[in-house]
Amino acid sequence: MTNERDGTYTPSMRIGEIAIEGPFVLAPLAGITDGPMRRLCRRMGASMVWTEMASSEGIVRDGEKTLDLLRFRPEERPIALQIFGSRPETMAAAAARIEALSPDAIDLNAGCPARKVVRSGAGSALMRDTVLLAEIAAAVVEAVAVPVTAKIRSGWDDDSINAPDVARALEDAGVEAVAVHPRTRAQGFAGSADWSVIRAVKDEVGIPVLGSGDIRTPADALAMLTLTSCDAAMIGRAAMGNPWIFRRSNELHAGRPEPDEPVLAERLRIAAEHLDLMVEEKGERRGVFEMRKHLVAYLRGFPGASRLRAELVRIEGHAAVRARLEGGLAESGRGDTSEALHGS
Repeated sequence: MTNERDGTYTPSMRIGEIAIEGPFVLAPLAGITDGPMRRLCRRMGASMVWTEMASSEGIVRDGEKTLDLLRFRPEERPIALQIFGSRPETMAAAAARIEALSPDAIDLNAGCPARKVVRSGAGSALMRDTVLLAEIAAAVVEAVAVPVTAKIRSGWDDDSINAPDVARALEDAGVEAVAVHPRTRAQGFAGSADWSVIRAVKDEVGIPVLGSGDIRTPADALAMLTLTSCDAAMIGRAAMGNPWIFRRSNELHAGRPEPDEPVLAERLRIAAEHLDLMVEEKGERRGVFEMRKHLVAYLRGFPGASRLRAELVRIEGHAAVRARLEGGLAESGRGDTSEALHGS
């Protein structure tokens, strides 16, 4: 939790029996926060991670692809498995089913703004039905022994900002921590996140509150802790191609100088390791294909990187992509950034 007098953080936040040893955690992102991403972020200083969201309907039907989203390795702990749905009995059954995977927590998604999810009555549609969301939460809490957490939005639209009331209802239902993304469903990911909503939720409930939204730099992460008094800052898209943001945020938070942005050689080295992890976990074809969006992110911000990014998203095969990354690494090691980016 954050000390309001001096802004320091004491690593004493607990979610149930889980001790969270740092104030910066990895947000759940569909299609992004898979096992390789989670492991890299944990190694770089994320104190807890969340899985991609998984359908409760898919879980109760033993859908293999759905269950694959929730499998994890010991080095990813502490980890919360995120599920979504709109029926209390199905959400409870799904939670009981995945508790067999021995997660540290189970998270309820009440924030996804995707049209397909909302049409089913799940995700941020639940911000319009606090009674139903509380019923879902109570059913899941009753069904499992591990802590239950939830991720919510500010509300449905600007005329229904109800996150504090929703958070209180979730706390009353037995939820042990709530993450707040302070945009409405109507906003989607547009506009600005209103951090004052996070502070309002923090003032309303006694359980840990995690803040999310518009964290792009370590300075942003630290500012969220200071300005909202939230217990942890949840970093999402800013970690894509940039797992170092956790290490840099932790250093800044500890009062030490913020480390410099990783140089190109370091980015290429970790990108190659990330590629290997993807192929190991998902097989060559799928691993290489899904890695492409990460490769684009790893090279973002470097002058002239567009050509290398364009090459990497066209190259087929693990060995060929890795060879191009290693070629860039060797060239950048000679100090020739231009050749690393444009090819020899």
